[in-house]
Amino acid sequence: VQLQASGGGLVQPGGSLRLSCAASGTIFSFYRMGWYRQAPGKQRELVATIATGGVTNYADSVKGRFTISRDNAKNTLYLQMNSLKPEDTAVYYCNVDGSIYPFRSWGRGTQVTVSS
Repeated sequence: VQLQASGGGLVQPGGSLRLSCAASGTIFSFYRMGWYRQAPGKQRELVATIATGGVTNYADSVKGRFTISRDNAKNTLYLQMNSLKPEDTAVYYCNVDGSIYPFRSWGRGTQVTVSS
């Protein structure tokens, strides 16, 4: 599967962004998918996952603010991010759930910067 994240940008604290991830090369709907992020000087971390049937899980740091969703017909993964904080600043990536499958190529990710 090939993955390309988009939708990042510069936003003020308290603002919102919606990230998209286009998947190609395999049957997207078969995979539990996740959003990950990597801040400068930090390890990549899991933000949220969504199962094929739509069950979701979130990191405590984003719970109640972020919503992961998927459109299997469009082979697209989404991350709606609300009430953004400066500590959400990172490069965001999409990939399969690494606890179940081997990671695919990470791609370049999309930069999210939260700053006034």
